[in-house]
Amino acid sequence: MPIKKKPQLRKQDPYLQREKDRYSHALPSREFILQILKEQGIPVNEQTLRNLLQITEDETGIFDRRLSAMLREGQIMRNRKGDICVVEKLDLIKGRVQGHPDGFGFLIPDDAKGDVFLSAKEMHKVLHGDHVIVRETGLDRRGRREGVIVEVLERGIAQLVGRLHEDHGILFVEAENKRISQDILIPREESMHAKAGQVVTVEIIQQPSKHAQPIGRIIEVLGDYAAPGMEIEIALRKHDLPHRFPPEVGKLSAKFPDEVQRRELKKREDVRHLPLVTIDGETARDFDDAVYCERDGKGYKLYVAIADVSHYVGHGDALDREAFNRGNSVYFPRRVIPMLPEVLSNGLCSLNPQVDRLCMVCEMGLDGAGNFSGYRFFPAVMHSHARLTYTKVAAMLENPKGEDAGQYGALLPHIQLLHKLFKVLLKARKKRGAIDFETVETQMVFNDQGKIERIIPIKRNDAHRLIEECMLAANVCASDFLQKHKQPTLYRIHEGPTPEKLVALRDFLKEFGVQLGGGNQPSAKDYARTLTKIKDRPDAQLLQTVMLRSLSQAVYSPENVGHFGLAYESYTHFTSPIRRYPDLLIHRAIKAVLNGGVYSPGGWHELGVHCSQTERRADDASRDVEAWLKCYYMQEKIGECFDGVISGVTGFGLFVALDGIYVEGLVHISELPRDYFHFDAAKHMLLGERTSRRYRLGDRIQVKLVRVDLETSKIDFVLAK
Repeated sequence: MPIKKKPQLRKQDPYLQREKDRYSHALPSREFILQILKEQGIPVNEQTLRNLLQITEDETGIFDRRLSAMLREGQIMRNRKGDICVVEKLDLIKGRVQGHPDGFGFLIPDDAKGDVFLSAKEMHKVLHGDHVIVRETGLDRRGRREGVIVEVLERGIAQLVGRLHEDHGILFVEAENKRISQDILIPREESMHAKAGQVVTVEIIQQPSKHAQPIGRIIEVLGDYAAPGMEIEIALRKHDLPHRFPPEVGKLSAKFPDEVQRRELKKREDVRHLPLVTIDGETARDFDDAVYCERDGKGYKLYVAIADVSHYVGHGDALDREAFNRGNSVYFPRRVIPMLPEVLSNGLCSLNPQVDRLCMVCEMGLDGAGNFSGYRFFPAVMHSHARLTYTKVAAMLENPKGEDAGQYGALLPHIQLLHKLFKVLLKARKKRGAIDFETVETQMVFNDQGKIERIIPIKRNDAHRLIEECMLAANVCASDFLQKHKQPTLYRIHEGPTPEKLVALRDFLKEFGVQLGGGNQPSAKDYARTLTKIKDRPDAQLLQTVMLRSLSQAVYSPENVGHFGLAYESYTHFTSPIRRYPDLLIHRAIKAVLNGGVYSPGGWHELGVHCSQTERRADDASRDVEAWLKCYYMQEKIGECFDGVISGVTGFGLFVALDGIYVEGLVHISELPRDYFHFDAAKHMLLGERTSRRYRLGDRIQVKLVRVDLETSKIDFVLAK
């Protein structure tokens, strides 16, 4: 049947041309449908809406699909009569459900205009992560906005990981994610013969409703809860981390040769004669970067060679899609979930010693004060002359006549020159005013059973800092290069303190007689000066911690607002494309500029949000694993007393970090001496009403270990005295 002539009304659609560009047959745009609905002033019957828009019989099917999409996204909804309503006219709120372990929850609105409390009764209808529409009903007894769920737009969880339990013959799974407080019922025939107590992966086959619990089927039996490595298997599924490469990635990976091919050297500079070396930790298996330095008059010429991942991972191919999904490699104790398959991450893209590798080189000229005199980027082929470690390089620098220096005698002068340049860059860093917080990184030492034997601090030496400064230099040049050529990109941005956090910080420091310069807009240099002034004080750790917490988290964004902590006006990530997706994008952008073009991977803002989210996801998963391992480690120490420092103060108690063990636990407020304790967030303190006894961030304290809960990864202390 031929399509009827469109009425005049359809021509009034302000987005008509966009719809024509997108579709072979243009329907009224979503915006125009909403406009027509609003103009009616009342809910509209679907047939009436079709008539208003003169939808033809041939258009009915695709128009219904458009309405369904608008329903799913919460732009419109149907009332009890089936009439179509505009959601924003109903004073309804769209948002994502955030569950709480105690059964209640909150709606996090899409427009970020303040959370809405959801009672346990309302949470019975949904799961954490669901996208819903809520009607605000008033205030609860604590003065919070409260709401009821009107409609579920989209379910947020299709699978979850948890422990199987059996009670009076009924099987159910308790989710590992404690924000999901509802148990998932498992029909006996859907249990895969899993045993109570085992860890399983569950697929939700019936979502929760007002009158029914969620029902699931077990699709994977992971094994016993305390089995070696189980904590990682749980974290992978709990945080929805991709950890198996899809078949299409395997097929593409199988086509790669074992070594660099001669034809790949065309249009590349040959820097195999340069004694480039990699310097990494003892356990590292993927080597992103190699360095070399030589004298250039009174200054220096620094070469930073980075694995040319973009040569092997093409925009939009199977490898690229999976690298995007992962966002980054995830590092757990004793296990790595790589962003790229091993044939690349540990093979062709790893700058292994004594083999040819394709790379992107940043060649930088620096004067005697560490200022850039110039730089250039170019694709090259390199040959790593040695795989060095931080420990060996530190030993070579400390004892030029020692065993390590003798083993790498030919490279020693180059390493020593790198160290001289490092000292120059370090002075430039201090002059620039970069913030240098002193933090303690730790490493877990495991026994043969895969459990922690002890936890030791990692001592940063000059070799660590040398490589760090070289990478910072290359990243700054990459950012400057792309900015000068007006190539859109992802910057690594770090904003300074918000006005609210700045006021709280100044008030806190004032109590200790400490001032932070810079007025309403302090710079990194102001922070650095204050840190220098307080470094020898007995309360330096406390003051540094509060200063650190006043700053925001670094993220990826196409909007260049600079990097506050490093005191750079422009900064990006170029040096780790094996393990970070943003670095791979930067390489492609640099290549595009070198070839006279522009790289356009899609929405840069969306890419920045995604990469920031995958970074946080990896951090959360790693923290979960470390917390569980520490709990397992502390099980045998129940009843023992420890010295420690208050590392966090909340309204419900004190977090205490133990000296020499690097484990943190909670002293609940009910375990403090008999009194009413009030939480002062600005002063990071709990203060007793009757006794005036105070417990403040940074105070030293002695505690006794009384409880370790593996299921929740919580460690509980009481005061030892």
